[in-house]
Amino acid sequence: MSQAPTDHAGIATQNVVEKALQSQGEDRHKLGREKFIERVWEWKKLYGGTIINQLKCMGASCDWSRERFTLDEGLSRAVKEVFVRLYEEGLIYRGDYIINWCPRCHTALSDLEVEHEDVKGKLWYIKYKFTHKAGYVTVATTRPETYLGDTAVAVNPNDERYKDIIGKTVKLPVLNREIPVIADEFVDSSFGTGAVKVTPAHDPNDFEIAKRHNLPFIKIMTGDGKMTEEAGPYRGQDRFVCRKNVLNDLEDLGHLVKITDHDLAIGHCYRCKTIVEPYLSKQWFVKIKSLADEAIKSVKDGRVKIVPSGWENSYFDWMENIKDWCISRQIWWGHRIPVWYCKSCEEIIVSRETPTACKCGSDNLRQDEDVLDTWFSSALWPFSTLGWPDDTEELKTFYPTSVLITGFDILFFWVARMIMMGLKFMGKQPFEHVYIHALIRDAEGQKMSKSKGNVVDPLKMTEAYGTDAVRFTLAAYAAQGRDIKFDEKKVEGYKHFLNKIWNVARFISMNIQEGEKIVPVRELLSDGSPFTFSLADRWILSRVSSVCSEVNQSLDEYRFNDSANILYQFIWHELCDWYVEMIKPELYGDNAESKSAAISTLMHVYETALSLLHPFMPFITEEIWQQLPAGKEVNSLCIRKYPVADEGIKDREAEDKMTVIMDAVNGIRSIRGELNISPSLELKALIKADVSSGDILNANLTYVVKLAGAGEIQIGKEIKSPKNAAVAIKPSMEIYVPLKGLIDFDSEISRLNKEFAKTQKELMFIKKKLANEDFRMKAPKAVVEENQLKCNEYQSKLQGIQDNIDKFKEWGK
Repeated sequence: MSQAPTDHAGIATQNVVEKALQSQGEDRHKLGREKFIERVWEWKKLYGGTIINQLKCMGASCDWSRERFTLDEGLSRAVKEVFVRLYEEGLIYRGDYIINWCPRCHTALSDLEVEHEDVKGKLWYIKYKFTHKAGYVTVATTRPETYLGDTAVAVNPNDERYKDIIGKTVKLPVLNREIPVIADEFVDSSFGTGAVKVTPAHDPNDFEIAKRHNLPFIKIMTGDGKMTEEAGPYRGQDRFVCRKNVLNDLEDLGHLVKITDHDLAIGHCYRCKTIVEPYLSKQWFVKIKSLADEAIKSVKDGRVKIVPSGWENSYFDWMENIKDWCISRQIWWGHRIPVWYCKSCEEIIVSRETPTACKCGSDNLRQDEDVLDTWFSSALWPFSTLGWPDDTEELKTFYPTSVLITGFDILFFWVARMIMMGLKFMGKQPFEHVYIHALIRDAEGQKMSKSKGNVVDPLKMTEAYGTDAVRFTLAAYAAQGRDIKFDEKKVEGYKHFLNKIWNVARFISMNIQEGEKIVPVRELLSDGSPFTFSLADRWILSRVSSVCSEVNQSLDEYRFNDSANILYQFIWHELCDWYVEMIKPELYGDNAESKSAAISTLMHVYETALSLLHPFMPFITEEIWQQLPAGKEVNSLCIRKYPVADEGIKDREAEDKMTVIMDAVNGIRSIRGELNISPSLELKALIKADVSSGDILNANLTYVVKLAGAGEIQIGKEIKSPKNAAVAIKPSMEIYVPLKGLIDFDSEISRLNKEFAKTQKELMFIKKKLANEDFRMKAPKAVVEENQLKCNEYQSKLQGIQDNIDKFKEWGK
């Protein structure tokens, strides 16, 4: 079963609606919670179906009657049940903790919701004077404004430089607050001066140090990034304005010792890109360690397999170092936390249903204002959508499912949490396989973003080239462990593949009379059948059986690119370029048995190919299937059993013989192409082959003559190369094509000289560009690589042209 899922995307959706309100001069706080949520539901009603419509346009084959939304009533019930059960087991708690805080969104963010950007920052060295003696200690910090919240200076107890000052006190500049010097082994003696400022309310490491030493917690910043009363003269200032003013004052007072360059990884909100603040706040958390341990085991013992397997190391690394999950968000759109506070006795009530009164008898209750992290409800998806906590038939039938397909960017946000919750509440993993698909980048390998203007709208691509061409392109380039460089030219190329498939359907319709009975291949192969299959028939039947095997194996192993490329190669080249051309004499001839065998073979192979191709190109394959002659075993490819290998029609002898024939034809074709000999010009070919290959070629000479466009072919073991002949070497043969009378050597040399000059000019241009240091430094890596590739291609082309010039000069003597 494939569901049609959408989540409520709490922070992202609320941001969009708030911006819309601001453009209308409104504000969510003026509207109030209920009215604002009504507005969000209106927005969801208007735009919520966009993703589903896009999925339908792209041919996603889901059971659309099972569409679910994380705020549906049934799912909301499951969310409350999980929260209450975890709370009752002591796995959910509320406490003060340093969390990632977005001053723009006014909400907590989990570690995964913070995007880090490497920047060139500064390290400021500030001196704190001792309180009761001369001298000072210097600390280094990347956030000087936070010194206003310092409650200690810490040094490593093993640092000989500072043993004498442990236990002493220093005064903060400007504020003159007295704080102690403490010893803690967490301090890295090699960082800065080896003495660090401790700001417990604004740094996660300092928070832990403060708990160990019973230090006070001083909040110097509000939720919107403004300085509090504790910041003294800087109260009310924006955090970055405060930083500038603090540095000016420290310098004026002689407390700013020096400034050095320092590389930083600055955290940003994943939605609005605002710089995140470590912030002391009362939040709800899940004690995650015990849940994570079980989820780790499920992957290690093979109950859950991650493909490509390289992602398992990332999974283990994150899960083994996991921190408690902050699940509360200070927004209004989402599942409101099912917790109430009694205003009379301060009792905390955690309940599945809305309580009417506290156990103290008071009905003066207030529900927690926060909502749950969107990923909390999404983590329950595999079972909440199937009716849990009720023991439904759907739950028994569809849990666990077989495979989850997702992107690497939500491996921890979603996948890991689904595994944890599934094991906890269902006792089983939610899925057996997790396939991590590629990230689609632009043609130059750059990540798509609106700011770069390189975002490709898949629906516009489908309008231009058809959905099937877009789908097949993505599949053909979806190699495991590699991102997809999306190039519109590739889509255009696969549109031609669709035309090729249509042409076969037209060819079949032209060669089958209305009402004509087509005998199934299996009947023709049965004992006593009067029909004799040609070598071409036997070969293509054997090949389609092998292709079935190869495609199924690659699909089982999630090598979708291999499946797509196997089908492309088989349909375009083996079926269209070879088999269809080889059977034309039978179809246009008078031998009824040969024609019937060819038609039956063609129909069997084509129907099998369409079925194999259907998951990749559902629209064209289904359309053709509906138009094929009567006699199909099912009315729709959607319900046709996916083809598997038929060992009974595999024919190694036929494949070996066809390899010899194809080598001969390809050898003659390569000479024709390299020497620019017109396809309409019949040529003579001499083939020196061993006895076995010679017998095969002589027995099937009509195939070779027709497909090679040859007027005369001589085959023998003792054939010698004639004078002025082009040569092609194949595994079991040498092919000679006499050129006398075929080519005007002087004209051809003149043409090649012009082509040489043109190619040489293009090569010089590319070389000049690559020699430009400015270009190599500033151009995207993909562009430089593309130009280097072109340079190599031009060099090879030049060598090939020169080789041909030399040959023509020799032949023309």
